[in-house]
Formats: sequence, structure tokens, C-alpha cells
Amino acid sequence: MTTFEERGITHLDLHGLKHIDVEQSVINFIYQHQDLLPLIIICGNSNKMIDIVSSTLNTENIRYSSPRFGIIRIEGID
Repeated sequence: MTTFEERGITHLDLHGLKHIDVEQSVINFIYQHQDLLPLIIICGNSNKMIDIVSSTLNTENIRYSSPRFGIIRIEGID
């Protein structure tokens, strides 16, 4: 898991992170960087990883979009 900035947008890359650790890592990332919205989460090609992230965001009432498969863009926090 790495955090980096590209084109002025902060990214979280979940490659190499175990599924059990995804929910807490995503929540921590979003709340630590909420003043920098939008944010990007890179899930990769894992449907399971995408499902975990989407479920976490829905539970936390976080608005997001999926501009491409494996990429989730955090739009806002309700």
C-alpha cells in the first residue's frame, strides 16, 4: 500500500494489501486527506478488493465514482 500525489490528486494504491486490512486503511486515508478531495483509490483488477472498498464507502456515507475499472474516485463525505 502506497500513498502518492499525481497531477495534484492524492492516491492510495492498495496493491499488496491484505483484504482484511483494506477497510481500515481506506477509512484512515480518506479522513487524513479529506481536505484534499477528490482522492483516488487504486484497487487494481481484484473484484473482491473493489467490493470491499465500495462497501466501506457506502457504510461511511462517502460519495464516490468509478471512472475506470479498478479505480475509485472519492468525491465527498456526507
